[in-house]
Order: sequence, then C-alpha cells, then structure tokens
Amino acid sequence: MSKIEVNKVGPQCGTTVTVGCGAGQTVVVDANTVTLGRCGGTVSLASGATQSGFGRTGTVDWQTTPKTATFTATSGEGYFCNTAGGAFEVDLPAGSAGAIVSIQDYNNTFDTHAITIDPNGSEKINGGSAGGTIELTTEGEGVTLVYVDSTVGWRSIHQSTFADTGSNAAYVTATGGTITTVCTNYKVHTFTGPGTFQVTCAGNACGSTEISYLVVAGAGGGAANGGGGGGAGGYREGKSPETPYTASPLACTSGSNNGLPVAVASYPVTVGGGGPGVSSGRSGCGSVSTFAGTTTITSTGGGGSGTYDGGLAPCNAAIIGANGGSGGGGGGGTSVPGIPGIPAANKGTGNTPPVSPSQGNPGGRGMHSGSYSPTGAVGGGGGGGAGGPGGEPTLVPGTAGAGGVGTPTQITGSAVSYAGGAGGGIGPGVGFTLPSGSPCGTGGRGGRHPGTDAIAGTTNRGGGGGGGGHQPQAGQNGGSGVVVIRYKFQ
Repeated sequence: MSKIEVNKVGPQCGTTVTVGCGAGQTVVVDANTVTLGRCGGTVSLASGATQSGFGRTGTVDWQTTPKTATFTATSGEGYFCNTAGGAFEVDLPAGSAGAIVSIQDYNNTFDTHAITIDPNGSEKINGGSAGGTIELTTEGEGVTLVYVDSTVGWRSIHQSTFADTGSNAAYVTATGGTITTVCTNYKVHTFTGPGTFQVTCAGNACGSTEISYLVVAGAGGGAANGGGGGGAGGYREGKSPETPYTASPLACTSGSNNGLPVAVASYPVTVGGGGPGVSSGRSGCGSVSTFAGTTTITSTGGGGSGTYDGGLAPCNAAIIGANGGSGGGGGGGTSVPGIPGIPAANKGTGNTPPVSPSQGNPGGRGMHSGSYSPTGAVGGGGGGGAGGPGGEPTLVPGTAGAGGVGTPTQITGSAVSYAGGAGGGIGPGVGFTLPSGSPCGTGGRGGRHPGTDAIAGTTNRGGGGGGGGHQPQAGQNGGSGVVVIRYKFQ
C-alpha cells in the first residue's frame, strides 16, 4: 500500500482539480474543520445529486404543481393545495427532529373547502392529542410545521393569510329593495316593505366583506281624548369600518354588531307597520322590523299611548302607555278630581326588550289640571324617541308633553332623521299651548280641543302618531319602519 502526504493540492494546468475516481468510489475528508469554497465563491451539488447530514435552514423546496387530492407530504417540501374541487387531507411523514413541511392555500379556497393536516400514527401537532388533526379554514391561509420531539410533535412555526390579492379583490354584490349608489363606491338598499336581501358574492378581505345596517320598527299610534303620543319605533344601526359615513350617535360602532359579515345567501327583511291611532281607549303598538342576516337584528315596535281615564281608577289600563322600542306617552287624567297628576307608571318604558346600544326611550306621563273648563285641561304625555324620552305636560300654562327627540344618520348618503316620538293631545280647556311632535320632525304633533287635529307619524321613518284632543278628535297612526343596508361594491 502506498501513501502520499502533501500540504496543498493546487491546479497545474487548467482550473479544475478532480478528487476521486468516478462512480462507485468514496472520498473521505477527515479533519476537525473542513472548509468548502472560498469567500465569494459558490459550492454546488451536481445535477441530480443529493445531500445529507447538513440539516435545513428552516425553509422548504416548494412544489409548484398544486395538489388537488389527499397525499402524503415529504419532509423538506412545501405544497400549494387547491381545494376548489372539494376538501382533502395532507398526511404528514413520520416525524424526525428537524423535519419540515409547509402547506399553502393555492387560490383562496380554504374558507370554502378546508384542508385537513393529519400526523403520522399517534404523533401530535402543537402538543395536542395523539393523532389529532388540524384544519386550515381561512381564505389564503398557510402554515409551516417542524417536528420537534414526541412531547410536542409537529410545531407550527409560521402561519399567515394573504394581505393583498391585487386585481383579485372581490366585493359584496347583492339584490333586493330599492338600490342607489352613493359616494361613488357604495350601494344602498332601502326596504320600505318586506323583501329579501340576496347576496350573490360575499367579497373578500381585499375588497369588502361586511355591511352597515339601519333597522327601524313601526311606531305606536296616538290615543284620543287628551291621549298620549305614540312611541317611536325601535332604532338600531350598525356601522362597518368598510362603509364610512356620518352615523347616528346611537349607532353601534364597535363590538359584534358594528357591521355584519355576509355569505352568499338569502336574508329575509321585515318592515314593521305603524300602530293605529284610536278615538277611544289605548292606541295600537307598532310592529317589529327585522334583518335576518348572519346575526338577526330586531327592532321592537313603538309603544301605543294611553288615554284620559274618564274618572276611572288609576290602575285602569287604558291610561297607561305601552312599552316598546320607545314607550308610549301616558293618558291625561286623575281618578280624583281636583288632585293634579297621576302615577309615573302610566308612561310606557323604552328599550324593551333591552339591547345595547339602547333602541329607544320611555314616554312621558300624562296629567290633569284638576278641573275641566274654563281653566282645566287634560294633557297627554309625549311618546319616547330614539334620542330622548317623551315630555310631560305643564299645567300653568297648560301644554301636553312633547315627543321625544329622534336621531339623524347619513347611511343613505344624506342626513335623514328617524324614530321621533309624538306629541300628546290636550283636552278641554282654553288658553292652552299646542303640544309638539319630535324635534327631529318624524313624530306627529298632538291635537287640541277644539279645532286642531293630531298629525300622523312620518311613513318609513318610525315616527309616533300624535295624541288626539277631546272627543271626537282621534289620535293618529304611527309611521311605518324601514330597513337600510349599505356596503362597498367597488
């Protein structure tokens, strides 16, 4: 056996030095430190050659042909998975320390058809149960997994979703109601009666995915004979960050109902009618309005109003305003002539049932000045409004209660007021001031005896119906509600 020892091997002619004798031969370099290449140089594997023992740098070699059905992954590889044709499974290889696999949504379909990642046998993922799987269910989602040990198993070291799809941005598209375009990029659907909000495209995060909404219920009617004003229909508004506009101060702008996500689906819409005004007894309540979206938003009808008790006991139900989105005003009257006022319990409460933010306010109580003509009067309480409670009568000088304030919003593209309470009616007597409706103008003004009729609430604005003066003056009908949907469409 021959042995040659040298300090350095250098090229004698040309620029290539070959060590080894070709196929089937092994070259061993035995030293504590081995340096391959030089500063600025390149160390390459020959075509088709593989390496072992050097470990990985935390990256994978991406396989650019998308996977469309269940397959077994190989350590060191990343895969684009296309679930457009249906959900499937990625089976992980047997775990060894440092093994690495990456999975990525190919074309944003994981939210429609999830990908399931299944470990080998009883191995774990993220320290979970033995053999437990994970699902990727978010559009554009990707994950990189590294096998650590038998305690933790495969650990997710990186997880992300797409931030920008460029020209692939998708926007909410829908039909239903009366459709208008506002501020160039936003559609508004207005429902003045029952219908369906039909979503045909749910959009994506780079376009739009949510809607803003306004749901106003029908308002309560007014009662006669110094009756109270009708309560406004319940008012509920949610403003999504995707649809900027000047919302009502009462709108929900944070939390779960500040805007609603949509899916491709049919969402029923109900628009509540106004409660009837009456010529005797307590008036009718308004009806609910609903938008049955991914979360159902329901606004309660406004409370009907009470009437003069006619000398009956204070517990007579006819003098008590009804509860509702906003409460109805109490009827004027007292069971004992000469003693002004009746219990506060004769006014209806608002925000019934309770929601947050509040959908409305209580009505005002009614009063009697103690005698009829020429100085006495029966005054009904004002109906509650979305923005404030109904007013109460004053006896000197005599007035009925004003309607509670409504509230404006620009969800339709311009400022419009909704859900104002109605003014109460004022009965027999002279020299008394006419009661007013809501300061926002949607609730009707109350009537006066003699000679001035009450006014109905504004249609599709949820305004209460005005209370009537003395017989034969009747209270007036409450205004119907409305449902408005707004979203970004381009």
